[in-house]
Amino acid sequence: MIAELGLAALWLAAALAALQLALAVIGLRRGEAPVLATVRPVALVQGALIGIAMLALIAVFQISDMSVKLVAENSHSAKPWVYKVAGAWGNHEGSMLLWVTILGLAGGAVAWFEKTLAERTLIATLGAQAAIALGFYAFLLFASNPFARLNPPAIDGAGLNPLLQDPGLAFHPPTLYAGYVGLSVAFSFAVGALVTRDVGRDFARAMRPWVLGAWIFLTLGITAGSYWAYYELGWGGWWFWDPVENASLMPWLAATALLHSVTVLATRDGLRAWTVMLAVVAFSMSMLGTFLVRSGILTSVHAFAVDPRRGAFILVLLALYIGGALALFAARVGTVRQGTTFDPVSREGGLVANNLLLSVILGIVLIGTLYPIVAAGFGVQLSVGPPFFNKAAGPLALILIVVMAVGPLIRWRRDDAQALIVRAVWPIGITAFAFAALVVFAMPIGVLPLLGLSLAAGLAVASVAPLWGRDLRRTPLFTWGMVVAHLGIAVSLAGMACDSAFTVERLIALRGGDATRVGPYRVTLDGISPVVADNWSALQARLTVERDGDRTRLYPQSRTFSDPPTTTSESAIMTVLDGQLYTVLGQPDGTGRWQVRLWWKPFVTLIWAGGGLVALGGALSLVGRLRKRRPRVEAWA
Repeated sequence: MIAELGLAALWLAAALAALQLALAVIGLRRGEAPVLATVRPVALVQGALIGIAMLALIAVFQISDMSVKLVAENSHSAKPWVYKVAGAWGNHEGSMLLWVTILGLAGGAVAWFEKTLAERTLIATLGAQAAIALGFYAFLLFASNPFARLNPPAIDGAGLNPLLQDPGLAFHPPTLYAGYVGLSVAFSFAVGALVTRDVGRDFARAMRPWVLGAWIFLTLGITAGSYWAYYELGWGGWWFWDPVENASLMPWLAATALLHSVTVLATRDGLRAWTVMLAVVAFSMSMLGTFLVRSGILTSVHAFAVDPRRGAFILVLLALYIGGALALFAARVGTVRQGTTFDPVSREGGLVANNLLLSVILGIVLIGTLYPIVAAGFGVQLSVGPPFFNKAAGPLALILIVVMAVGPLIRWRRDDAQALIVRAVWPIGITAFAFAALVVFAMPIGVLPLLGLSLAAGLAVASVAPLWGRDLRRTPLFTWGMVVAHLGIAVSLAGMACDSAFTVERLIALRGGDATRVGPYRVTLDGISPVVADNWSALQARLTVERDGDRTRLYPQSRTFSDPPTTTSESAIMTVLDGQLYTVLGQPDGTGRWQVRLWWKPFVTLIWAGGGLVALGGALSLVGRLRKRRPRVEAWA
C-alpha cells in the first residue's frame, strides 16, 4: 500500500509538472494574470507530492518490504536501520527519485520565496523548472520505476553494496544532489530571463542566493565524498581523478565561476551574457555528471552499472535541455544589452581572469574525463589518470591562487597598478618568505608542492586583507563569508601540498610481535583475531602505535559480507594535531605473516578542514545576502 501511495504521488507530481509548464507557456503568451497566478500554487503542490513519493520509498526500505523489487535488490532485513534509510538512495532508481525530489522542492521554494523578480520572468523560470522536472518524471515512470512490485516477494533481500554501508551514504549523495539540482534553478533563472529579455541586476540578485546555496552543497558533498573514499577504499588517497569524481568537480568549477560572475552582474551590472552562459554551462555539467554515473559507460567504484538504454534516455534529456538553452541563448544574446564597462586593472577584471582560469581548468578536466570514453568508441582502450591532470591543471590552479589572492585587494571599476602592488606587499612578502624557508629548512620536495605551500601562506594573508582597517563589528556578514571561504582554500591547498610532499608510505609483511617504523611512529602487530557483527564478519589486526612515549591501539579489518558476498578493507586511522597515521590490513602471505600497509600523512586533515571553511564562508555570505534582501522578501500566500 505504501508503494502504491508513492507511485500515485509520483504520477500526480508528473501531471502537475506538465500543467505547470502549460500554464506558464499560455500565461506568458496571452499575458493573462489569472493563468499566471496559478503557476505558483501548482509548483508548491508538485513539490509536496514528490516529497511524499520520496518518503514512501524511505518507508518501504525501513520496513524491509521485500515485495518491492528495489528493496529486495538493494536491502536486507538484518541491515542496521540507518543503512535502510540511506539505502533508499544507494541505488539507481532511488538516487534518481532523490534527484527529482530535490528538483521539485527547489521549484516549490522558488515559487514560495522569490518576490524580487518581475512576475513574467519568475513565471518563465518556473516553467523552465517544470520542463526539467517533466523529463526526469518521465525517466522515472517509464524507465526506472522505484516502486515496481516483485511477484512473488523475495524471502529476504540481496543486501546493499558493502562500500555503501557507511554513514557517508546518509550525507554525501543528498548534499551533492542538492548542489546539482540547485544549479538547475540557476539554469531556469537564466532561461526565464532570456525568454522575457530581462537579463539585468534584478535577475542576478534574485539568482545569486540560489547559486550560492548550490555551491555550498556541492562543496560539502565533494568534501564529504573525498573523505569517505579516503577512509573507505583503503588506498590512502583523498582524490583519485576517477571519472565520477571528476563528474562532481566539473559542476563545482562551473558554479564557482558563475558565483563570481553573478556577483559582478548583481553589484556592478557587468558580464550579463557571460553570466547567462555560465548558468547554462554549470547545469550542463550537472547533467553530464548524471549521464556518466548512470549510463553504464564508466567502470568506477562510484558508478551505477545500469541498462545502457537508461543512459540513452538521460543523454536525450541532456541534448534537449542544454541544446534548447544554447539555441535560446544564440537567438536572444543579441537582445542582452552590454553592461557597465570596467578597466582591466579592477576587481571586475580580476574576477574575469578568475572565470577564464576556472573555465580552462574545467575544459581540461572535461577533456581528460571524456577522451577515454570517445577513444573506446573507436576501439582504442586508454586511461587518463593523475599524471595528466596534475601536469595540465596543476600549474593553472596555482595561477588561479595568485589571482584569488590579488582579487580582494583591487578596487571596483578602476585601480592603479602601482597602488595595487603596495597593497600586495604583505602577501608577496609572506609567499617569498615561505618559499625561502621551505627551500632552506625542509626536505627536498617537488616543484608543485613547494609552490603550493608558499602560495597557501600568501593566500592566507591576502584572504584577511578585506578586514584590514575595518570596524569588525560593522563588517557585513557576506564580507566575512568571502574572507572565510578564501582562507579555506588556502588551508586546503596547504593540506594538499603537505600530503604530496611529506607522505611516508610503508608496505610490509609482519608476524605477530613484529614491529616497523613509519614516519615518527613505531607500529607493532600484536595479533589477528576474528570479529562478528550483524551482517559481516572480519579478521581484525591489533596494532600498537608508539610515539614519544605515547601508546595507542588501532584495529584495521578485512571484512567479509554475506549479502552480497564481498570482502572489503576497513582502514584504521589515528588523527593527531600534525597529521594522520593510516593503517590497512592486507592478506596473509602463506608463511604466517600478514601484509600491513601504513601511511604517515602530515597535515592531511587540512584538506577537509579547508573544505569545511569554504562551505562555512559560503553559508555566511548566503545569510548576509538574505539579511540584506529581507525587507524586500515576503512569503507568498
